[in-house]
Amino acid sequence: MKMTFTINGVARTVEAEPGEVLLDLLRREGYTGAKFGCGQGFCGACTVLLDGEPVNSCLLLAGLAEGREITTIEGIGSVDALHPIQEAFLDAGAVQCGYCTPGFILSTKALLDRNPDPGDEEIKGALDGNYCRCTGYVKIVDAVKLAAKRTRGAGRRGVRR
Repeated sequence: MKMTFTINGVARTVEAEPGEVLLDLLRREGYTGAKFGCGQGFCGACTVLLDGEPVNSCLLLAGLAEGREITTIEGIGSVDALHPIQEAFLDAGAVQCGYCTPGFILSTKALLDRNPDPGDEEIKGALDGNYCRCTGYVKIVDAVKLAAKRTRGAGRRGVRR
């Protein structure tokens, strides 16, 4: 079935198989930043933003994205121009193997778009759907705080999307 949505700011029409999950469709279309982790919505490795909210793309049927806006990690920064959240994760040492990092970064983006100055409990709640096997969460929470501090002065419009 043909479906149309906006991905990383670009309108796309793609062919989706009945019953296909969004993660599989995205990866087939070349958006490989979202990873397969558990397939049960527990780990957050497959996190993307759907209309600005984090979702587990391994559980979401692709057809439910029809007409909506999808943001993947590829849509918020590049190797040559990192997003401030990506820079904060690097600077805070919150990246080890990197498998879970796109999900954490997208969950952080959704949080900071909603609240540019979150407290510890709100940060922990926003990251609750993401699991990291390599590092303690202290550096990840530090990275979110650093990203909030760096982006707060720019306001929501000044932060690269």
